[in-house]
Amino acid sequence: MKWEYKTVKFRTAGFMGGKIDDEQLNNEMNRWGTQGWELVSSFSTSQSFGESRDIVLIFKKSKN
Repeated sequence: MKWEYKTVKFRTAGFMGGKIDDEQLNNEMNRWGTQGWELVSSFSTSQSFGESRDIVLIFKKSKN
């Protein structure tokens, strides 16, 4: 089976970053899920003092 991958960056909010709008993040994941993309991994990028700048979502789906 062959796969294709998509990487999506989700920006955190707040003066120093690190604040996540759960509803907005769920909406973003559901948006890709309805298009056949499966979330396979996620991680955050560090800004400073341990705060997250971005959440990176990695999706895959079968390549037809």
